[in-house]
Amino acid sequence: MFLHLDPVGGVAGDMFAAAMLDAFPHLAAPLTDVLAQFAPLAGIRCLVQPHHDHTLTGTRFSVEKRQEGEADRARNKGHGHSSHAHHAFRHIRSDLIASDLAQPVKDRAIAIFQLLAEAEAKVHGSNVEDVTFHEVGNWDSIADIVSAAFLIDAVSASGWSIGPLPLGSGRVESAHGQLPLPAPAVVLLLEGFPVFDDGIAGERVTPTGAAIIRHLQCKPEIGSRPRRLASSGIGFGTRVFENSSNVLRVFAFEELGASVGMSDEVAVLAFEIDDQTGEDLAAGLERLRAHAGVLQVTQTPGFGKKGRMLVHVQVLAHPDDLEDVSKLCFLETSTLGVRRQIVTRTTLERDSVEASVDSHELRVKRAKRPDGTWTAKAEMDDIDRAVSGRSDRDALRRAAEGRAVRRGGDEDQ
Repeated sequence: MFLHLDPVGGVAGDMFAAAMLDAFPHLAAPLTDVLAQFAPLAGIRCLVQPHHDHTLTGTRFSVEKRQEGEADRARNKGHGHSSHAHHAFRHIRSDLIASDLAQPVKDRAIAIFQLLAEAEAKVHGSNVEDVTFHEVGNWDSIADIVSAAFLIDAVSASGWSIGPLPLGSGRVESAHGQLPLPAPAVVLLLEGFPVFDDGIAGERVTPTGAAIIRHLQCKPEIGSRPRRLASSGIGFGTRVFENSSNVLRVFAFEELGASVGMSDEVAVLAFEIDDQTGEDLAAGLERLRAHAGVLQVTQTPGFGKKGRMLVHVQVLAHPDDLEDVSKLCFLETSTLGVRRQIVTRTTLERDSVEASVDSHELRVKRAKRPDGTWTAKAEMDDIDRAVSGRSDRDALRRAAEGRAVRRGGDEDQ
């Protein structure tokens, strides 16, 4: 499952939880149980309620806490805080480590708080361990982050993407005095994300919301791979905009089963070279191949303007490394432009095994074809080190590949 976030009104912790629970309502009851497992949130319950603003219908998420001698108080973000207790990052982390929460939920919650602490420390010139959360340290914001950690873990998405984020504008009161919007810590957390100004003032992305999407490593686009829309959700924030719904939408996509093999996405970079020596180009392409994000580099001869010889270069890379690989293309070759696209590829199930033939240990790559049969290709370097002579190399290669294929058939039984 792949999830896409559409920040129509912005992103906040409660909006994220609301959108996720609107798309996956069966997670509401387990979430209540999870929050009860975290001691600092003892006595609180989550409220998942339908909501509409006369334009859209969705869900609002809030938490309610009962305190002895006081009436129940529901959170109302943006109009005062339900608690003025401040929490140091190290204390929250210790509480999470000592809690009965499932380990993946602990890890995600700590990771989100870590991102917040690092941003706050950089903004205020302090040590990460000494960061004290103010607004984010209140129990309702802690509940938002623990809820987000649980929901993220529960859906086990293969990836996340997000649309352009509204920046907002103005000022907000904080424990450090008036801060410009977006808040400095939010600005740091949003580095690399696409943003825009929709003309609506105020806080559009909260520190909690920014830390959540940073933790998710959201891509800036859905991608070109066809997917099936399985469900969607709309989560409302507490602010009301005059001419726009203050919502975060989530779209849950199911991957379409490929007719053959397995599908994933790959970045394709292509360019031509007609003014670089073959020797220097070969050295540059070797450096490209050495990059961890590069899957393959190929070159083919061709003819360019005025009949001049040129080289077509194609690079396959992991999509997440597209920018780094693009820069390397410009650094290692004389090209002035690189064509780039993200495409879907289909690959066969494959692995690498060792085959023992006449006391020689040989590496063999195997692939499972659509009809269930296995094919194999022995590593030529291993063959060449083991024997000499074309006839002996050919015999050793056939024996190693035959053993690897038979082993693949036995594993399918």
